[in-house]
Amino acid sequence: MILKSELNARNKITTIGALAVPVFRYSFGIINWRTEGIKNIDRKTRKMLTMYKMHHPKADIDRLYEYVKRKGERGLVQIEAAYKEK
Repeated sequence: MILKSELNARNKITTIGALAVPVFRYSFGIINWRTEGIKNIDRKTRKMLTMYKMHHPKADIDRLYEYVKRKGERGLVQIEAAYKEK
């Protein structure tokens, strides 16, 4: 629903970070996740972003997850990195 909205790209990424990522972080303490499952979630997230033209299929994946204001990276939280932080 977030990707279908008429928000600009920056606000869509911010909304994903504010609404979707905390749900996964909360579940890390409750559900025993496998690393393959978490990698699949990241993969599906990138696929959805590509389908809604928020990320180019051949663009650098690391650039999507890192945020440097002057370079214009998006700053999405990687679910796998959030899982390792727990």
